[in-house]
Amino acid sequence: MKLSGVLTPIPTPFDQEDEVDLRRLRAALTAWLRSPLAGFVILGSNGEAAFLDEDESDRVIGFARELVPKDRAFIVGTGRETTRGTIGATGRAAALGADAVLVRTPGFFKAQMTADVFVRHYRAVADASPVPVLLYNYTGVTGVNLPVDAVSRLAEHANIAGMKESNGDVPRIAELVSSTPEAFTLLAGSAATFYEALGAGVAGGILALGSVLPDQCVRLFELAAGGRLDEARALQQELLPIARLLGSTYGVPGLKAALKLVGCDAGVPRPPLVPLDDAAVAELAAALAPFTPVAAESR
Repeated sequence: MKLSGVLTPIPTPFDQEDEVDLRRLRAALTAWLRSPLAGFVILGSNGEAAFLDEDESDRVIGFARELVPKDRAFIVGTGRETTRGTIGATGRAAALGADAVLVRTPGFFKAQMTADVFVRHYRAVADASPVPVLLYNYTGVTGVNLPVDAVSRLAEHANIAGMKESNGDVPRIAELVSSTPEAFTLLAGSAATFYEALGAGVAGGILALGSVLPDQCVRLFELAAGGRLDEARALQQELLPIARLLGSTYGVPGLKAALKLVGCDAGVPRPPLVPLDDAAVAELAAALAPFTPVAAESR
């Protein structure tokens, strides 16, 4: 399996009664399918996957799979804290039509999460998985960091196809590229350093900003791939303020607020997360104003 270009991790819509809102999900996916995005990640960290029970997760996967055509990558987040739980979620996702699964690192028992533990965990998942497995490293969420040497060992597994690296650490990304085979697909997870990551050798990105500004994110990838580096660098600088706000500053509530500003209603965050206050929404609107008249009018 070889992925490239820009994919986006879609948020899971919830209504005011804290129920999964499939009507909003249909409307949002229909809009994203009109964009040039290469594919979608369902139930990633921006999909609030940790907040869904297994029945809800399966319902979202099956519903979204019916809407996403086969010419777009359809990847499902299946990471759980146990190897057994991850294998079970992965099998169900595959049965529901996932093209591949994205498996975050377990991190509850942080001190025990050594390189060897990670290697055993991911090998067991990959051995059992009917579809290709993508590693997922996001220390800001899990509190652990998947070591480069563990990634290098795991990249030898026939059913481990690649990795999403969300830490935005460009020297680490370059080391990951150099220590894994060419067939191993490394994808950036931070829009704030996407241009630099492309220069370090990633094949593309899974970017939350891609659901808000898909055309601009794809344009950045295409400019860099086409060698138009000055234009790509300039576009990265233009995107940087909103990319930072959607990253560690405001997270999922910021993503849902930004989507609403550009005319895409993804509902509200699931408690204990809370919607952004008016000042934060105004900050997002200001960062989005150069790209969309809807956000500019909301200022």
